[in-house]
Amino acid sequence: MSVLAFIFPGQGSQFVGMGRELACEFPEAQKVFTAADERLGFPLSRLCFAGPEEELKLTTNTQPAVLATSIASLRVLERYGVRPQFVAGHSLGEYSALVSTGAMRFEEALELVRLRGRLMEEAVPAGEGGMVAVLGLPGDQVAEICQQASVVGVVEPANYNCPGQVVIAGQQEAMEKAMELARQSGAKRVIPIAVSGPFHSSLMLPAGEQLADALQRVSIRPPDIKFVANVSADYASAPMEIREALVRQISSPVRWEASIRRLIADGVDTFVEVGPGTVLGGLVKKIDKQVKVFGVQDVASLEKTLASLGEGG
Repeated sequence: MSVLAFIFPGQGSQFVGMGRELACEFPEAQKVFTAADERLGFPLSRLCFAGPEEELKLTTNTQPAVLATSIASLRVLERYGVRPQFVAGHSLGEYSALVSTGAMRFEEALELVRLRGRLMEEAVPAGEGGMVAVLGLPGDQVAEICQQASVVGVVEPANYNCPGQVVIAGQQEAMEKAMELARQSGAKRVIPIAVSGPFHSSLMLPAGEQLADALQRVSIRPPDIKFVANVSADYASAPMEIREALVRQISSPVRWEASIRRLIADGVDTFVEVGPGTVLGGLVKKIDKQVKVFGVQDVASLEKTLASLGEGG
């Protein structure tokens, strides 16, 4: 019997058209988008289904859009009785993961991530900070490079995604210095990422403080499925612990590789990426080639996943 984990994508996985097919085909998915439109007071569903892309890419829109698409995909899986023993989400994806466990209500999570997106955008003026993927160097070496480059400004590891893929974040000048040092150290590639700010760095501390106030007003209950948090790569179950993890996550590295290794060590052999894109599935395969990885973001991927899990009917 497979031990199953659902993993939920974060910002960067969005695309115009996401969720449209599932919403047309399944009332459960359509209901999620209708609830999102009503709660936010604007047609988020239209933005997901038809764009325009420029608007969808704005952080304040992307975050609720990815959450809504992930939960729509989840509700369809639930219709077929597919339920995991474990969940995890990458950055923003933690909110989808928590909704899936019953720890947080979807509508409240939706408002939170819209606020989270706005706070993250406002924390650092546009053009003053960003993120860069460093490929082909181990995590501790990238951390050392950031340390060296920080003489000219803030630059820190932001995502430990998989072996040989670490994303760094910080101020422009310090990032350029880190990029130069990474190339000199033998990095295979150094790629700037199209995001609006230095997410998961200490430059986001003001956003975290403001989000903490909002999180205090939201009801969080203990999850009914085991949830692994980004900041600790360990389980979080007490509501206070979950709140703290969500606040710290904004300005701390996402320990994705360690989180996946934790799940595998605890017996998970099958992962389903629930929501738009296939980024996380790719990372999981780079962490461990032995595990099975599936995804659900449209009808074709749903059918393939159900057939592979033996749940098709």
